Amino acid sequence: MFKPPKTHQLWKVWDYKAQKKGLRHTVYSVNEDQYTGEWLNNKKDGKGTYIWKVTGAIYDGDWKKDKRCGFGTYSVKKGGDYVKEYAGGWKNNMRHGYGTHFYSDSEYYEGEWYQDKRSGWGRMYYSDGSIYEGEWYDDERSGMGLYRLADENRYEGAWKNGKKNGPGKYYYMDKGQVYQGVWVDDVPKCGQMVDFDRDNAPEATPYPIPPVSSHNKSTSGSDWLEYIYIYIYIYIYI
Repeated sequence: MFKPPKTHQLWKVWDYKAQKKGLRHTVYSVNEDQYTGEWLNNKKDGKGTYIWKVTGAIYDGDWKKDKRCGFGTYSVKKGGDYVKEYAGGWKNNMRHGYGTHFYSDSEYYEGEWYQDKRSGWGRMYYSDGSIYEGEWYDDERSGMGLYRLADENRYEGAWKNGKKNGPGKYYYMDKGQVYQGVWVDDVPKCGQMVDFDRDNAPEATPYPIPPVSSHNKSTSGSDWLEYIYIYIYIYIYI
């Protein structure tokens, strides 16, 4: 028996043709944002460029299911020029993976990100010339890291909540001394200051730090003078 060929309903054909897929010309949103690039199943997917109407910011890079995902560059408009603010990994519209964020012309971070926050290993260059290199968590210095100041003095040790916390060493390269001890919220609580490479220090203190030793016998007057000397020395010169 003869069977007529099946025909598709017209609305299904038109709907299929209306679906955005593959490379398309610029598509404008209701709020006048615009996207130029690849589509899949009516969603931004692949390579594409998105421009925000209100801010003028531009994202150029990878997309997945309508979200920034993969590698991409985000630039903001300043005056009549575009300035790159971030270049690196993205996931679900957030900075994720390895990337570089420029906070200003002289301050930027390069390293790992997790859900739009600095987390993992990273290096931060500050506008005052100091550099932090080490571990981050939840957008703060946390873990083990090295903080080097512009004058080459530096701290090596533990961090928590963006501050020196735990065991660490602070090198006074200009004076040829090093403090080793325990820190709490950027404040040294218990430790020892000793000389370190005094001969090459550009601004070495007038006198070396005298040795400190414990005695089983009762402390004599000369011993007390030695302790007082050390205290005054640290207070004045450090």
